[in-house]
Amino acid sequence: MRRSFTRTALILRSRPQGESNREVWFLTCEEGILRATVFGGPKSRLRAHASPFHSGTLWLYHDPVRDSRKVTDFDVASWRPGIRELYERTMAAGAAAETVLASHGGGGNWKEAFGLACRSFDAFETAQAEICERIFIHFLWNWAALLGGRPGLACSSCACEPADHGILWYDGNEGSFFCPRCAGLDGTGGTEDGKAGGLLPLGPGGRRWLSAVEDLDPARLGRYSADAASRKEIRSVVTAVMEGLLGKRPATWDEVQHESG
Repeated sequence: MRRSFTRTALILRSRPQGESNREVWFLTCEEGILRATVFGGPKSRLRAHASPFHSGTLWLYHDPVRDSRKVTDFDVASWRPGIRELYERTMAAGAAAETVLASHGGGGNWKEAFGLACRSFDAFETAQAEICERIFIHFLWNWAALLGGRPGLACSSCACEPADHGILWYDGNEGSFFCPRCAGLDGTGGTEDGKAGGLLPLGPGGRRWLSAVEDLDPARLGRYSADAASRKEIRSVVTAVMEGLLGKRPATWDEVQHESG
C-alpha cells in the first residue's frame, strides 16, 4: 500500500499544533480538502513554505494506522506575498478560504474549485483596497455556481425577463428570484431596510453587474463598478445565496470591508 503521495495544493488555513508544529488545511485538485501536520520550529523552511494562500506541489506521508498525514515537502509555485501587505486583501482572501472549507472544497468539482480559488487569490494579491470586496463577491457568486446553487437572473416562477428598470426579488427560502407579481408585491414594495416580507431586492444595476462579471477573470474586476445602492444589493443577495447553500454564515464574511463611495 502506498503511503507517500504528491498533490497539487492550495493552502487555506494554518494553525499551531503543540509547541512547534502546525496543522494545515489544503485544497487539492485530486482529493479536495486535506488536513496534514507540518513538523518543525519557527525557523523551519518547510513551515515557512506551508503558509496560507501559497500554492504548489505537495508531498504527503499517510499513516494508515493513525489515519494521519504529514507534510514531507511543499514546492511553492505561487507565493502571493502581496495578500499580507494590505489588511483588506488579507481579510477578503481569508473569507474566501473559509468559504472553501465550509463547502468541503466545492463538493467534488475539485479541479474547477482549485482554479477558481487560485484565480481569486491571484487577483487579491495586487488589488487596491476598494476592489477587494468586489473580488470576494465575484468569488462567492461563482462558487455558488460551482456548488450548483446559483439562481438565474430571471423570475423562477413565470420565467419572465425583468424590465430594464425592474426589480427582481430574491427569496432565500426558495433560493430563487421572483418578479414583483410572482413575489406577491405591488410595484417595487419594500421597507426602509430594503426588504419586503423577507425578500431581498436586486435592481437593474445589480443584475447588469452580476451578468457582466460571471465569466470574467477576477483580475479585471477593477474595470467593472456599480453605484453604491447596487453594490449594497449585490452583496446582500450574493451572501444570502451562499448562506443558503452552506447552511451558515461564516463570521469572516463580515470582516470584508464594504467599498466606499
